[in-house]
Amino acid sequence: MKKHTEPLCCEQFYHIYNRGINGENIFLEQKNYQFFLEKYIKYIEPVAETYAYCLLKNHFHVMIRTRSAEEIIKVARPKGGGSTNVGEAARKNVGEVLNLPDVDSEILASHLLSLRFGTFFNSYAQAINKVYHRTGNLFEETFRSIPINSENFGCWLVYYIHANPQKHRFVEDFRDYPHSSWHSFLSKANTRLKRAEVLDWFGGLKGFLHFHNDKNLFDESSIFGIELD
Repeated sequence: MKKHTEPLCCEQFYHIYNRGINGENIFLEQKNYQFFLEKYIKYIEPVAETYAYCLLKNHFHVMIRTRSAEEIIKVARPKGGGSTNVGEAARKNVGEVLNLPDVDSEILASHLLSLRFGTFFNSYAQAINKVYHRTGNLFEETFRSIPINSENFGCWLVYYIHANPQKHRFVEDFRDYPHSSWHSFLSKANTRLKRAEVLDWFGGLKGFLHFHNDKNLFDESSIFGIELD
């Protein structure tokens, strides 16, 4: 049984991650990374704030905070109680909840969050399948999520996400990897990330850089419990 597949809750920090089915690549060339982010902005940003991310060849990591039930229901409630962009089981599940009398808003929003992520993954996968003449699933069926319940854990997770390309030996130094949020934290340009809030966790940019400079996380990765079973 897969770990970390529980329903998402509102106004909660999460580490979200997923990989290609059977370990296959989900990014086949450079332009796919930007396309993935565009889809992410369209489908996920309306229901969650983003704190850090990293996109690798065959998997990705993102740290989010889900929005309030009111916000999620307002933007994610499908017309007619369903969506044609996700699996039949997901449509039926959400449709049943939408038809319940006096359904609790938190329960409804939780179902809508899962539906939204499913639509995001499906939309990206359909585009990749069309362009690269492939068929079938691109991602593992169920994405993983780990609740983040402390600022200290959040700091470690931000580092873990940024350091992931080095951990998997895509680069010798994660600071050279182009497809993560690391560079946005060093910039003063406008960003969709919750940059100011994250930097405050570290006591500012100086603390952020120091935290990233002197860590040996790779020997402690078990604390994240993210083995992809």
